Amino acid sequence: LNDTGSQYLLKLSGTLTLPKIDFHPLFLMLMPVPLDVETEAVVTIIPRNFLRQSRIRVKLPEIELADGTRTCPFSVQFPKGRDIVLSSDGTANELTCRISFRSSKPMSFLGEMIFIDKEENRLLEQQTTAFSPYTRTWHCTALIKKS
Repeated sequence: LNDTGSQYLLKLSGTLTLPKIDFHPLFLMLMPVPLDVETEAVVTIIPRNFLRQSRIRVKLPEIELADGTRTCPFSVQFPKGRDIVLSSDGTANELTCRISFRSSKPMSFLGEMIFIDKEENRLLEQQTTAFSPYTRTWHCTALIKKS
């Protein structure tokens, strides 16, 4: 390169797309069941805007019962795996998630179930989730880590 002392102005622009996950269905209803009987529902997780492979993990809530003991009546399984894999056209595979609830004691619950990717983005937070012997309704909303 010639050192001519010339200055060049270079203008760069771009669009930042954050990874997100869509859920189908947006609402889940876990059927009321007798004590110590499992109820479950299946949700499809649809990854969007992922630039690289990732893996989903789930932070399950721990509930304190009236007698002071702590329990987690939820379980989550990914029957076909929890890895987000990108295809050659940039789209990601859908994930199947099975969410189960079982309790040997009656309980009501309001709390969070959080889905987190490899980059620590909180991709889904269950909010206003009420569990009682008669009603189990889930509402899914997305949260992205702001850093």
